[in-house]
Amino acid sequence: MSSHPYLNAFLGFFKKLGFIKSKLIARECTSVFTRYTGLKKLVYQLIYRLGYPAVDLVVCQTELMKADLLQHNQFIAENKIWVQANPVDIKELRLQAIRPLTKEEKQTSFICAAGRLIAEKGFDVLIKAFEMIHSQNPGLRLFILGEGKQKSALQQLAMSYKLAEHIVFKGHVAFPAPYFKQARLCVVSSIKEGFPNVLLEMMALNQSVVSTLCAGGINAIPYIEKVEINNVAALATAMQNMLNKSVMPNYNPCTAYLRQRSPQVFTHTILNKLAAQN
Repeated sequence: MSSHPYLNAFLGFFKKLGFIKSKLIARECTSVFTRYTGLKKLVYQLIYRLGYPAVDLVVCQTELMKADLLQHNQFIAENKIWVQANPVDIKELRLQAIRPLTKEEKQTSFICAAGRLIAEKGFDVLIKAFEMIHSQNPGLRLFILGEGKQKSALQQLAMSYKLAEHIVFKGHVAFPAPYFKQARLCVVSSIKEGFPNVLLEMMALNQSVVSTLCAGGINAIPYIEKVEINNVAALATAMQNMLNKSVMPNYNPCTAYLRQRSPQVFTHTILNKLAAQN
């Protein structure tokens, strides 16, 4: 089983040539044909054509991802595509969340967001939304975990709002779980995603989560605040509503829902689907 488009196509090509005898499952990590344009999209079209016909089962994260895949790759048989929601390992995340934050971080009230600092993640929208609610929450900070090519531009945006001291760019964080657990609120502000796994990780550790509708399937997820993409005012309102909401300590209503997305369920469902094809 492979989970990166280039590697999926590479393995499929070698399976077509007879060098790989085993069954091959290719999991789609994002909707490459709607995410990319120009030369990069053409390269993906070529490698999919070369390798994907030999793949035994293609796993998509959402129905929308499946529809995009079929639209741009009509040579893939629809009965070879299976939609299976992303898994989340609650037990492992809770173990990671035990890692201590610094004394200063523990004493700080903060909103947490995480991801590569690229345009698709919508951190500029998040910063603008944070500026709108800052006057109501003067002691609140925004922690952004991650690195990327937009870091300088995002820092300049924070400075333009005179929020440089309140918006903290933490850089790459190997274990973000402690931040997700301690945050007053966790936010996914993305514009376009295959499916943001970080959303499930946040839900596993924090009952106050806001997400944009940046991927298929998010609209059906319970217990979180959902807003349309690229809407600063809507995101600010959802964030403030969630901050105002009272929470029950040591209780997370998301747990029962997330147990349906365990790694065990994910693996067994896919293998059963593969076996059913034989």
